[in-house]
Amino acid sequence: MCGIVAATAQRDVAPLLIAGLKALEYRGYDSSGVAVLGQGEIRRVRAKGKVREMELLYHADPIPGGTGIAHTRWATHGVPSEANAHPHVAGRVAIVHNGIIENYASLRAELQAEGHVFTSETDTEVMAALIDRCIDRGMTLREAVLSTVRELEGAYAIAVVSRDEPGRVVGARRGAPLLVGVGIGENFLGSDAQALIQVTNKMIYLDEGDVVEISRNSVEVFGLDGRPVERGVHESELSTDAVERGEYRHYMQKEIFEQPRAVADTLEARIGPHGVLPNIFGIDSDALLQRTRGLHIIACGTSYHAGMVAKYWIEEYARLPVSVEVASEYRYREAVVPADTLFVAISQSGETADTLAALRESRRRGYLGTLVICNVPESSLVREADLKLMTRAGPEIGVASTKAFTTQLAGLALLALDLARRNGLDLQRYEALCAELQHLPRAIEDALKLEPAIIELSAEFIHHQHALFLGRGAQYPVALEGSLKLKEISYIHAEAYPAGELKHGPLALVDEDMPVVAVAPNGPLLDKLKSNLQEVRARGGRLIVFADGSAGMDDMAHHGAMLRVESGGSFIAPAVFTVPLQLLAYHVAVLRGTDVDQPRNLAKSVTVE
Repeated sequence: MCGIVAATAQRDVAPLLIAGLKALEYRGYDSSGVAVLGQGEIRRVRAKGKVREMELLYHADPIPGGTGIAHTRWATHGVPSEANAHPHVAGRVAIVHNGIIENYASLRAELQAEGHVFTSETDTEVMAALIDRCIDRGMTLREAVLSTVRELEGAYAIAVVSRDEPGRVVGARRGAPLLVGVGIGENFLGSDAQALIQVTNKMIYLDEGDVVEISRNSVEVFGLDGRPVERGVHESELSTDAVERGEYRHYMQKEIFEQPRAVADTLEARIGPHGVLPNIFGIDSDALLQRTRGLHIIACGTSYHAGMVAKYWIEEYARLPVSVEVASEYRYREAVVPADTLFVAISQSGETADTLAALRESRRRGYLGTLVICNVPESSLVREADLKLMTRAGPEIGVASTKAFTTQLAGLALLALDLARRNGLDLQRYEALCAELQHLPRAIEDALKLEPAIIELSAEFIHHQHALFLGRGAQYPVALEGSLKLKEISYIHAEAYPAGELKHGPLALVDEDMPVVAVAPNGPLLDKLKSNLQEVRARGGRLIVFADGSAGMDDMAHHGAMLRVESGGSFIAPAVFTVPLQLLAYHVAVLRGTDVDQPRNLAKSVTVE
């Protein structure tokens, strides 16, 4: 969940490293630091807090040098502090690290018994000491890194420099992302392409267990056995404009308003006038999907909510059984896998540690195959899956996911329709659902027009500390997502329930100080939902209802607030009704003065378990 940037060049690299950290700050912002190798010594600057705090210290005393490493941290071992900030130094070695070393305590004790004195609480400093010890024993930096990573248990992406080998950086990865940026007379390492796109668009994506050594004019990749391996160079399609905030106040606001275009990109060339196009999940995917008799969907956080919506769709239209599970729980139980069950993993980054581990665990459990729905084509999940669908959402910088969620829903809707057609859904119904899905970008555009009304409504939330969200059917996961967004960025405690569960406990919380947000599109469960909302009204609760224009909810407006949302149809309603809930969370957070794009204690790409 931390961010790594490293460089070796003919120019001073510290400004390049700091710019890269700013692009990676969504990955962690507890502390940051830079170490530069020059004139036979390693100099570093570190600071608690965001990158700008460290940058001010750097400008007060610039560090010249053509080789360096940098890091922005999301704390795992040790509290956020300057002492625990990376880079860590041991002897002649400096290192930055993303991941968790599970056997660090025993390694630390071994080093302490040899007389090593540690200055931080981190597992990373242990690696620095191990590498320095190997160099003391006559190894080169690359040999020392290879020797050290063979001792490690857990996940890591690292970049290391040694004052004995100026002009070189050695990196390694296992369970956490790391890539190479290839320049002219300069080369780079980074946690993802966003860190490097300002200096190069040519990338080498490292595989599990790779160790890489870069100099100004060379890139060499090795396996854990020390033998050279070949990794291809790819041109990234990411642009610098895509990661700029532009006219918007926050990245989250920008990404909310990018959703019509992002969803259109997800659907483009995948659905036509007569339905979902063949093999959109990969070459020969049609044959595997034809055999599919059930699905296990595994994901975390927002992606998990997308999977919950897909369960409703697939079971209703394709009549196939679906289970949805949090990835961190799936790995630690023995799931029963019926014959011809498809394993589906959903992730924005494609590097989510729990989801990636679940995908790998699925291979021993006898699934028909694996399918990944993801936003990053070069990610580990995508490279390791049998089938894949890219959501094409583009970079998402705000920690609270928005366009990643709606594009995941669009991708899952394509999957649901494809399976429905194969499993006997009436052709007229199938074509109507396809037409409805093609209307989704326009329906989201219409929902975004509610922003002025939501700004006014959000003022009612800022003095509350709790909120309830209600939904029925496929709108229950939407309520979960709405409550997650509110708690993530406004720090208001929010919970979501199926509306029918209100009387089984949560109703005890309802009074005039508890806003109750209801998602109420037109559909067969609407009358049931109305009855549930009457229970809230009878207890003096404040209702905020997002209702379909044809839902007949006018009487609820007298007991709170009602905003009309044109859903465009019951199939796409979950994606459409998500948008006003995103806007509500965003504007409440703005009024409360929280850090919208980088909420406390959270990071975007969760690459640790």
